[in-house]
Amino acid sequence: MPRPVSAIPNLGPASDAAFARAGIRTAEEVYALGPDAAYLRLIQSGTQPHFIGYYALVMGVQGRPWNDCRGEEKKALRLRFDALKARAAADPEAAETRSNARIESALDEIGLGLKRR
Repeated sequence: MPRPVSAIPNLGPASDAAFARAGIRTAEEVYALGPDAAYLRLIQSGTQPHFIGYYALVMGVQGRPWNDCRGEEKKALRLRFDALKARAAADPEAAETRSNARIESALDEIGLGLKRR
């Protein structure tokens, strides 16, 4: 039986919604993609990149607590994270999606979100 993304250690219910916007609905899909490809899809779908969220995902996929990431391993993950951000920024279609997501978020804040459709 498929498990929600939030079944991955270090991830909570908000992860389910963010990954769903990226077209990823189960923990099994995250494991199959791997943390880098899954996180890239998050960024491409409009999620703001955050290093802590990225390495919490990487640690969770490995079955480790998020705060287990230290020293050289953390430095190496920062390089991977920066490369994912650069790759996402170089994709014009993903940039438009991120822009649209920011607009939708602003409209939601003032009460003009999805109800207007």
